[in-house]
Amino acid sequence: MKKIYIILPLFLMLFSGCSLLQQKDQINRPNIVLIIADDLGFSDLGIYGSEIQTPNIDLLASSGVQFTNFHAGAACSPTRTMLLTGVDNHLAGLGNMLEIQSENQLGKSGYEGHLNQNVTTIASWLNQSGYHTYMAGKWHLGKIPQTRPYAQGFDQSFALMESGADNWELKSYAPLYQEIHFYENKKRINELPEDYFSSDYFTSKVIEYISKQEDNSPFFAYLSFQAVHMPHQAPKSYIDKYNGVYDKGWEQVRRNRLQKQIENNVVLPSTTLNATFEETTQPNWKLSPWNKLSDREKKYSARQMQTYAGMVDNMDYNIGRLVSYLKETGQYENTIFIFMSDNGADPNDLSKNEAFSKWYKQQYEYVSIDDYDETFSQIGQKGSYSAYGPNWAATANTPTSYFKTFSSEGGMRVPLIISHPKGFKRNKISNEFIYVKDIAPTILEFAQVNIEHQIEDKFEISGISLLDYIHGDKDFVHEETEYIGYELSGSAAIFKGDFKLANNPAPKGDGTWKLFNIKNDPSEQTDLSTYYPQLKAEMLIAFNNYQTENGVIPVPKDYNPIKQLIINSTR
Repeated sequence: MKKIYIILPLFLMLFSGCSLLQQKDQINRPNIVLIIADDLGFSDLGIYGSEIQTPNIDLLASSGVQFTNFHAGAACSPTRTMLLTGVDNHLAGLGNMLEIQSENQLGKSGYEGHLNQNVTTIASWLNQSGYHTYMAGKWHLGKIPQTRPYAQGFDQSFALMESGADNWELKSYAPLYQEIHFYENKKRINELPEDYFSSDYFTSKVIEYISKQEDNSPFFAYLSFQAVHMPHQAPKSYIDKYNGVYDKGWEQVRRNRLQKQIENNVVLPSTTLNATFEETTQPNWKLSPWNKLSDREKKYSARQMQTYAGMVDNMDYNIGRLVSYLKETGQYENTIFIFMSDNGADPNDLSKNEAFSKWYKQQYEYVSIDDYDETFSQIGQKGSYSAYGPNWAATANTPTSYFKTFSSEGGMRVPLIISHPKGFKRNKISNEFIYVKDIAPTILEFAQVNIEHQIEDKFEISGISLLDYIHGDKDFVHEETEYIGYELSGSAAIFKGDFKLANNPAPKGDGTWKLFNIKNDPSEQTDLSTYYPQLKAEMLIAFNNYQTENGVIPVPKDYNPIKQLIINSTR
């Protein structure tokens, strides 16, 4: 059933004749800062087990809730769709990522490849209720005018339309994009500053927009980093900071992260690691031993991971800049921060694909190991393209298995922190199951926006607000009997309580449904199908219902996302 919620502002200062009391209520509503990292793995923050230094993000968690069982969609635009609308991605226009849509999905309802007319963003709702709304960074929800940020509720925006870009220059990072599109509001940006670096610039834009606000109305700021999407790039000082840290290889770092996670109560002491990823038939998604590399290959790979770490570190620094600005201007105490990743870490290196390698050699001076001298000091700098591959991606996702686009925990389980300096219990760690659709209603309830009245032609929010749970009024978010479905390019899952039924068709997996208790077994090592056959059967029925209700169009049996990407890049 299609429904929309009319926003009925509780604060009538939007209209003439408002009272002083109403004006005070308007001012006291919290500012909301929503920060999203791109392709950041579950263990990539200090408080989630990482050796990467993220003191500013960690500090946010100290005045809020750190969630350890939060699930996004397993890829960029589907997650962002659900994040900003609270509606399943198949209903909202991003049933599959545009870049990897199969032939039978092209042009179909729910697969428009951009936000469709059946949903309304939280930015629109907040804007109508009296919030100033700002956005900077990656958009990836549509290029046509009616789908750009300024048409989706944002007062001010500086937005990248594509799934990514070079972080130093105005150029494409992949051959599927002939050119890159940045817009500041309605204006196309054709030139970037000489000192441009994506994370620095996006943060500065958000600060600029907030600083120009001329009244005391609350604001909603959406800071959408490119970090740490490929290409992995960072200022050299951030990369050099991690000299020697990764020289012992990915197995050792992965074990260290798991141990720290256990010590910090991020995962249970019984948690183990999947050492090989044998179910995938794609060779470049399997794990391999560090000791099989030559000395030069080890040095190259360690520097690649240093670059990734430096990129995370720089993102954290910029979040600190924003927090410092809000403190200096007296706005910090009344600001709610939400930090998350859009999906798990990405194992792919498109430059190694035969169909794309020539393009990369033409676009970048430094692409493969043979392009560098013995220091590898150019990795991550202007003119270099770096992607760290499956072994470091698996490390980023510790302790989960597999990667971005998989319906495994490695694709879906990501960090989530919700922080309010003066409003929440401090230092709380929660293993409660949370889904990305829950963020939109949470933000609207934080903002005290009444959305109870419905009119036709829009889909209703299907997520559940976390507010009662955060404040301790409830000890759960989702009922034990509730089913939550997910699908992207054939990879599928259905959740119920602590259980998850998942299927990754070839080449990602073997195409069979497997049942896991993801609270006890986040690395999905033990298939419980034979122990709970009735539960599995019930969850399969629930998934079929989910497909029907949300208009899921299954991909063909021979579908391969990498091959489809190559096909679609030539359209």
